[in-house]
Amino acid sequence: MIFGIATLISFNLVDTFFISLLGTEELAAIGFTFPVTFTVISLTIGLGIGTSAVIARKLGADQDTAARHVGSSALWLSALLVGVLSLVGFLFSRPIFALLGASAEIQILIDAYMNIWFAGAILLVIPMVGNSILRASGDTKTPSLIMGLGGLMNAILDPLLIFGLGPFPALGMQGAALASVISWSIGFSIILYLLIRRKRLIDPLPPSVTEFILSSRKLLTIGLPAAGANMLTPISLGILTAIVATHGAPAVAAFGAGARLESMASIVILALSMTLPPLISQNFGAGKITRVQEAYKVALRFVLLFQAAVYLVLLASLPIIQTAFAREEAVADVLAWFVIIMPLGYGVQGCIILTNSSLNALHRPMQALLLSVLRLFVMFVPLSWLGNHLAGLLGLFIGGVIANVLTAWMAYRWFMRLTDAERGNGHDEKKPAGAGTEMPVTEATVAKSSATQKEGEGRYGA
Repeated sequence: MIFGIATLISFNLVDTFFISLLGTEELAAIGFTFPVTFTVISLTIGLGIGTSAVIARKLGADQDTAARHVGSSALWLSALLVGVLSLVGFLFSRPIFALLGASAEIQILIDAYMNIWFAGAILLVIPMVGNSILRASGDTKTPSLIMGLGGLMNAILDPLLIFGLGPFPALGMQGAALASVISWSIGFSIILYLLIRRKRLIDPLPPSVTEFILSSRKLLTIGLPAAGANMLTPISLGILTAIVATHGAPAVAAFGAGARLESMASIVILALSMTLPPLISQNFGAGKITRVQEAYKVALRFVLLFQAAVYLVLLASLPIIQTAFAREEAVADVLAWFVIIMPLGYGVQGCIILTNSSLNALHRPMQALLLSVLRLFVMFVPLSWLGNHLAGLLGLFIGGVIANVLTAWMAYRWFMRLTDAERGNGHDEKKPAGAGTEMPVTEATVAKSSATQKEGEGRYGA
C-alpha cells in the first residue's frame, strides 16, 4: 500500500517540481489547482471504498456473478459522476479559481493546465476504482504495479512535454497536464484488460438498467459518506488557499508546494488507514473489542513516533526542499516556515485519520464524517484563520497545528468511549448477536474468488 500510494502522490509532486522550474507564477497556478483536483480524486477514493466493500462481500459469499455486475456498475457509475463533476469544473473554472483568490494573469496559466486535466479525468477514475476491484478479489500487487507504471511514465513525460526536449514541443503548463493524462490512459487500458479479459472480474456492461441502479445504491450507501469525508479536505484547503492568497503569489506557491510535501510525508499514515480497518472489522465482527482497542492504540503510537522521525528528516532536508521548489527568496522563506511548523502536527493528524478509518471499520460512517467536519471546519479552518488574523502566515501555520492536537485528543476519547460501550453491551470476546445470519468470510471462500491471492488475503474485505 505504501508503494502504491507513493506513486499516486508522485504525480502531483513531480508536476510541482518541474512546473516550479517555469517560475513563481506557474508554481502559484498549480497551487490553486490542488483543491479542485483533489476534490475529484476524493470522490473517486470514496467510490473505491464502496466498491471494494460491496464486491469483497459478494466474493466472500461465492456470489461471483453478482460481484461482476457490481464491478461493471461501479466503473460506469464512477465515470458518470466524475464526468459530470469535471464538466461542472470546466464550465465554472474562472469563478471557482477567482473565489480561491487567483488573479487574471494566473487564471490563464490555470486554464492551460485544468482544461486538459478535466478532459482526461475519467481516465484517472477508472484505474483507481478498477484497482479497488482487484484489491477486493485479494490481489494487492497488481494495483501497486499499475500505479507505479503510471508514476514512472508521468515522471518521464513531464520534462519532455513541459520544456520541449528532443522532438517534443515545449508546452509549459499544458505539457504537465498532458503528461498526466497520457499516463492515466496507460493505466486505463491495462486495468480494463485485466478486469474484463484476463481475470474476468467484471462484465463490459451491467446486465440491465435495473441492476445498475440497484448496484449503484449499494455502492453509494458506503461510498458517499466516505467520499464526503475525503472531499472536505480539499474544500478546507481551498479556504486556506484563499486566505494565503491575500499574502501574494509567492505565498501561494510555497503553500502549494508544502501541501504536496505533506502528502508525501503522510504516505505511511494513508497506507495504515487502508490496512488497519480490515483488522479492526474482523475483530469487531468476532466481538474482540479489547483487541480492537489494542490494535488502534498500537497504530496511534507508531504513527506518533514515525511522524516525529519524518519531522526531523524534513528539517534536515529543508535546504534541498527550498532549492527544489523555490525560485524566489520570498517563496523560500514561506516554505521554510511551513516545513518548520506544519509537520509538528502530522503525527496527531495521523491519529485523527486513523480514528476516522477505524470508525468506518466499526460500521459508523456517519460518525466518521462528523469527525471530519469537526476536525476541518470547527477546529482547523477557524483556528488557522484566527492565527492568520493575529500573526500572519506564521500564525496560520501555528493555528493549524493547535487544531490538530485538540482534535486528535477528542478523536481518541470518542473512539475509546464507543468501544468501551460495545464491551459494556457484552460484545467483548464473543460473537455479536445476529452475526450468524451472514456467511463467514473464510480462507476457503476467499480462495475461490481469486486464483492469484495468497493465503489469508482478502478475508477481511466484507
